[in-house]
Amino acid sequence: MKANIYEELLARGFVKQEVGALREKLSGGKTTFYIGFDPTADSLHVGHLMTIMAMTHMQHAGHVPIALVGGGTAMIGDPSGKTEMRQMLSEETIAANGKALKAQFKRYLEFGDGVGYFLNNADWLMKLGYIEFLREIGKYFRVNEMIKAEAYRARLEREEGLSFIEFNYQLLQAYDFLTLFDKYDCTLQMGGDDQWSNMLAGSDLIRRMRPGKGQGCLLTFPLLTTATGQKMGKTEAGAVWLDPAKTSPYEFYQYWINADDRDAERFLKLFTFLPLKEIAALCAEGGAALRHAKEVLAFEATRITHGDKEAEKARAASQSLFGGTHTIALGATYEVSHVPSTEITKKEAGDMKVTDLLVRVGFASSKAEANRLVKAGGVSVDEKPVSDPAAAVASLSGAGVFILRKGKKSYHRVTIKG
Repeated sequence: MKANIYEELLARGFVKQEVGALREKLSGGKTTFYIGFDPTADSLHVGHLMTIMAMTHMQHAGHVPIALVGGGTAMIGDPSGKTEMRQMLSEETIAANGKALKAQFKRYLEFGDGVGYFLNNADWLMKLGYIEFLREIGKYFRVNEMIKAEAYRARLEREEGLSFIEFNYQLLQAYDFLTLFDKYDCTLQMGGDDQWSNMLAGSDLIRRMRPGKGQGCLLTFPLLTTATGQKMGKTEAGAVWLDPAKTSPYEFYQYWINADDRDAERFLKLFTFLPLKEIAALCAEGGAALRHAKEVLAFEATRITHGDKEAEKARAASQSLFGGTHTIALGATYEVSHVPSTEITKKEAGDMKVTDLLVRVGFASSKAEANRLVKAGGVSVDEKPVSDPAAAVASLSGAGVFILRKGKKSYHRVTIKG
């Protein structure tokens, strides 16, 4: 049992707000804690990684994590941080998403009695009787207090308003904490700072319904944005997923290596297990040395999520493209096998314009955007600028395989077959 896990989390930047004497609590014995994840997709994304890393640090320190998938709460949808009501998912879709998430969590956490748990709140929420729930739980909530919460107040100020079904979300999340408190001796809830009001409701419900039996403690993480103000895990292409079928290990690696220099030290603290002294040394010089720090960040983050082998492949592919050799143009395809790629036929290559190809590989959302990109000098093939938006793809390279680049950092491998 690490006696200083609270200090470790604090030093790495995980602590925003708290309820309970957590410094003492986390050094005084094994604590069971939970974080909830609503299965609104079949994969987690980089935006979830901060919470997952915190859970892993806690488990490594001897505490017991509960990864709670919200099979019940996802039937309603959390209004926190949303300007309009979430899309309602079917029960079958939610269940399938939950199973997919469990497989992902196993990369980071160990599950087993007394070690860690993967639970689904559908197991108790879907069995609730509405009238009984209102009488037993609803009586502890005051509407005038609930609407002061940022999540509700922001929605009430908008034309879309807040649906009654969403208004119930806070009660259900609070009931989750009470249930885990009763059944698993779970005394700590952790989560993003946007969940603060929902988490407070759970702690207060335990205090009211289980007087004298202990406290429901809380810890929130700061809401992360990059140095450029972008939401964590968002790119031009969309979310950066943890599922390799949605975001390849190479693309995952590139997300981290392309981080703003100002984020390097902060991200190393949050998204790797490297000792803090080593991180400080990596980032001490600043300037050009931060390139190496970001290479370490990219490798470590990819290794944690996808394993050593995939991290090595992603690093090799990145170095072959960005190390100045660009050997792919000469046919050395092995090193870049994990670069995003597209195959087209010779006939397609003869009929397709470069603007069509840019749309095909996702470098542009429309031909008009692709046209502007080429005219602005933002497109090259094997490091040779492309200046004609109407150029046929077949004329771009005689090698049958080439690297299409957009801007400075976006690469795509194109193979002409047949």
